[in-house]
Amino acid sequence: MKIAIAQINATAGDLTGNAAKIVEQARRAEAAGATLLLCPELALSGYSPEDLLLRDDFYHACERALYALAQELPATLTVVVGHPRKYLGNRYNAASVLEAGRICHTYHKALLPNDSVFDEVRYFSEGSEALVINHLGCKLGIVICADVWAPEPARRARDAGATVLLVLNASPYHIGKQQERYAVVRDRIKETGLPVVYANLVGGQDELVFDGASFVMNDEGALTQQLPSFDEALGIVSFSDGAPEPAEIHPLPGLEPAVYQALSLGFRDYVLKNNFPGVLLGLSGGIDSALTLAIAVDALGAGKVQAVMMPSAFTASISLEDAQAMAAGLNVRYSEIAIGPVFESFCAALAPEFAGRPFDTAEENLQARIRGTLLMALSNKFGSMVVTTGNKSETAVGYSTLYGDMAGGFALLKDVSKTLVYQLAKYRNTISQVIPERIILRPPSAELRHGQTDQDSLPDYAVLDGIMEAYVENDYSWEEILALGYREQDVLRVTRLVDRNEYKRRQAPIGVRVTKRGFGKDRRYPLTNKFVFNR
Repeated sequence: MKIAIAQINATAGDLTGNAAKIVEQARRAEAAGATLLLCPELALSGYSPEDLLLRDDFYHACERALYALAQELPATLTVVVGHPRKYLGNRYNAASVLEAGRICHTYHKALLPNDSVFDEVRYFSEGSEALVINHLGCKLGIVICADVWAPEPARRARDAGATVLLVLNASPYHIGKQQERYAVVRDRIKETGLPVVYANLVGGQDELVFDGASFVMNDEGALTQQLPSFDEALGIVSFSDGAPEPAEIHPLPGLEPAVYQALSLGFRDYVLKNNFPGVLLGLSGGIDSALTLAIAVDALGAGKVQAVMMPSAFTASISLEDAQAMAAGLNVRYSEIAIGPVFESFCAALAPEFAGRPFDTAEENLQARIRGTLLMALSNKFGSMVVTTGNKSETAVGYSTLYGDMAGGFALLKDVSKTLVYQLAKYRNTISQVIPERIILRPPSAELRHGQTDQDSLPDYAVLDGIMEAYVENDYSWEEILALGYREQDVLRVTRLVDRNEYKRRQAPIGVRVTKRGFGKDRRYPLTNKFVFNR
């Protein structure tokens, strides 16, 4: 028996396009000698369609697409495909078995995740019945994604006679996620004694990115096969006497390569799936915009990227030189628009109101807002999407300007801490030297006043990022954060900045999620909030 895994990149709501991908993979699977094709969770609709799942017309369209798909598949191939289903008044996250132009069986997902980025309780009802199909003498149990994260659904399949467990997944990436998947699958194998074929979605969908890395484990929990990470692929799993035979195991990328690939894939899919002709960004000569430019070019190609340098009286000459050098090295369209005259005009207009008051954050933010306005004007004129360049550390503590450097359609580094920004920049330069070394070595600065550095306003980034990870990503208590060795005044400063800047984050563009808790879908705090985090 040969089972094929269709690791496809689906798009939410693109029923025709997703079905075409499934048909293509089915034909390839049949040509490779497979008799069954396993597709990811909600492969037909994409994951997640979100509130499309509250519309009856969407379910009707999915039903029509499923029937049409069944007619187009090779007659000799069995295909297991994930899709939304409305049945007897209830909505389900379903998987149907398609054979010879017919829908033969349907399974309803039993366990609905309702934490982190998942809202499935909002949309679906729980299924309660096992589904085991006979296929060439093997009994294949079918479960969907979260079903394998708890014992009962797999046990039900085993008790119904399953000898192999097929798992459809739309499991989004975060750092360390594949090791978590291995652990839970091995728990199910230990409990049931069933080998597992795990098919995962790949591709970007808004802020989520799916990393693929579909895999197979035998009945002892040993990894026997693994598909590539962050790429579409078709895997052929050969079984002998009910056990999967050893096959190619594509290695997992390390931390920096994995995050870099996740950012590139999530960004590319957002731009291309939404039909933007290209992107543009403000290139400052600093490390955040440098890394953003490198990823944008790697994801889209230089022809779809424009870099705009907008110097002021506070822009250091080395910032201008490094921006020019990097843009030339990457062969992107490069423009310079000095903001001095616009800034002076604004200051003159505001002079009667600002009379007697010193230069402060009002003038600093005004420069950022001029730059944001210029970028958005270029976007409006030519259709390219503005990419913001702020990182997670800045987003956490509000070290950014509303309607200024936050203005744009996508925040590529939104879930990347400043310390990780440096790691990714150094990693990218191991592939080819595209980020000038001086950018990496210089103290970071917003360059909105003379002699400014980030550490004038913020703790050292190593301290800030450590406290942010503990507070934002791990929900540690005051005592738990202090136990990590941070000074009380630093903990108080960082956590209070995080709390008081929720209003800014609500107005920020989306960005690729790479940690287990990003700002956006993951972390949702009230804007009006009197709870004080301290002793």
